[in-house]
Amino acid sequence: MASSNGRKATEIFQGQAILYRCMFAFLDSMCLKSIIELGIPDIIHKHGQPITLSELVSILNVPPARVGHVQSLMRYLAHHGFFERLRIHLEKESYALTAASELLVKSSELCLTPMVEKVLDPTLSASFHQMKKWVYEEDLSVFDISLGCSLWDFLNKNPSYNELFNEAMTRDSQVSNLALRDCKLVFEGLESIVDVGGGTGATAKMISEAFPDLKCVVLDRPRVVENLSGNNNLTYVAGDMFKTIPKADAVLLKWILHDWADKDCRKILENCKEAISSNNGKRGKIIVIDMVINEKQDEQKITELKLLWDVSMACAFNGKERNEEEWNKLFMEAGLQDYKISPLTGQSRFLLPPAIEAQAQVASPLRPCLVVPFPAYANTSQ
Repeated sequence: MASSNGRKATEIFQGQAILYRCMFAFLDSMCLKSIIELGIPDIIHKHGQPITLSELVSILNVPPARVGHVQSLMRYLAHHGFFERLRIHLEKESYALTAASELLVKSSELCLTPMVEKVLDPTLSASFHQMKKWVYEEDLSVFDISLGCSLWDFLNKNPSYNELFNEAMTRDSQVSNLALRDCKLVFEGLESIVDVGGGTGATAKMISEAFPDLKCVVLDRPRVVENLSGNNNLTYVAGDMFKTIPKADAVLLKWILHDWADKDCRKILENCKEAISSNNGKRGKIIVIDMVINEKQDEQKITELKLLWDVSMACAFNGKERNEEEWNKLFMEAGLQDYKISPLTGQSRFLLPPAIEAQAQVASPLRPCLVVPFPAYANTSQ
């Protein structure tokens, strides 16, 4: 039977399911936030083995009337891959950590809890309720509308948020650096490198430890680097990438360009070219680590993540994630050319989507500019 709009009932029900799934998607984040606040990943980790529901609610001191509700929470998150549901003796249900929930264990070196806390902070996440107004307000982000200033200015004015943001980015770098460690050929032969917008230096530290003779410089906002100390081959410099970038053999832009519109990216890339081309005539390299959207080749979940991140960058910074065609256009407009796509693989069993390489047109010959797409995802074929 068809409805008044000509669609079959089955089509309408399918549409309703899509609508309701999106409508309730905010609960994904709230469920995630709740298990962090309850400390459930840490509880299971300390337990040392799968934990039964009765053991979990006992440790949490949950009222009897809420036991079934905790079970619903755990069942839902298990369905989404945060826990593994197991059956042990006497048919008792138990839960074990998965690769996703292990990233929420606070004692882990790869803990991403600060990233979740940053994204789901009520003050910051509430800004996204301004998306309708944001559509009509040229050049304003949702933070400009909601907080009266950009996120960067808000962080400068609020030290506690600035600390949370820096910790979140540091933790995220520790995870993404797992893939970067297998790209050591990118850094071989270099004598100096500047990590532009490198935050507290998690990535630069990894590079400096792998290459003790490589001089690493982290360039970031004064508020970020003012109290940081380096070592023999790692230093911190307060500055503005839109004004000048220290001279070096190479410039690293990790998760930087997606924060900015094309016109701003062109300025950053031009300053990068100046930094490497004026370094005593040495050959230079620009290294960019960012997403490359590929809806045809990426797995559905990877594509969904990239498209969500694109919306997030647009709302938060008027930035964007780019597909290969958009990277090509950006490079061409910044005076970069001759790019090619090549996959990167590593011993850590990570497979990164295709990388973009481009060579800059400047007076001195340059090594390729490498764009390493993010996120990395498991290579199950190995």
